[in-house]
Amino acid sequence: MEGNGLPADPQEAAQIIDEHVRARVRHSGRCNVSRAVSDLVRAGLIRRHYQGYRVDHQNRGAQREAVYTITEAAAGALAGRA
Repeated sequence: MEGNGLPADPQEAAQIIDEHVRARVRHSGRCNVSRAVSDLVRAGLIRRHYQGYRVDHQNRGAQREAVYTITEAAAGALAGRA
């Protein structure tokens, strides 16, 4: 390893950098989707429900899992009945 924490081999260093970049992009993408969904909820286009709203919806791994449904107004707009 060199002083910057990367291996001396350029291929190994590139692989490590690529892995870190992919991890950051995945994290950023999740944040962006979460933000967009929250905006749609605030706009009244979708509703957020948690465990128990749908029969087969279980909270896996103690994480907060959500189910999203579109509102009647959004369904009408999508079907051209605005």
